[in-house]
Amino acid sequence: MTLKDRLVEDMKLAMKAKEEGKVRLSVIRMARAAIKNAEIDKKIEFNDEQVVEVLAREMKLRRDALEVFGQADRPDKVKALKEEMEVLKDYLPQQLSEGDIRQLVQETVTAVGAQSLKDLGKVMGAVTPKTKGRADGKLVNQIVREILEA
Repeated sequence: MTLKDRLVEDMKLAMKAKEEGKVRLSVIRMARAAIKNAEIDKKIEFNDEQVVEVLAREMKLRRDALEVFGQADRPDKVKALKEEMEVLKDYLPQQLSEGDIRQLVQETVTAVGAQSLKDLGKVMGAVTPKTKGRADGKLVNQIVREILEA
């Protein structure tokens, strides 16, 4: 079953669940709309990898909004965003822990022979495909900077 098929099936279940599945239903509908819009823009049918990219982008939007609403003291919006993020997590690959990211970055730094912060682009270029959809790019960048500055 592809990820898009799974979204359709889960949407049907959420519709049947009425009140309990309200947030889940709206998030799944939003995700399917984002996928469909991206497919229309690119004029192709997306495979699972491309669907994960769209879902990761949606997750990032919510993470960024969470930060903004947290600073603006809007607990209602923060709670709603966290609920949406929980639903999206079900469709994304298992996220890497900070320790796993550090290990991956350290291996990549050694592999590309990075010496200083000047090599940030080289390291990020090599590590980004390995973490795509499985880690927040901002966190990866921060860890790369820490390791290169050390």
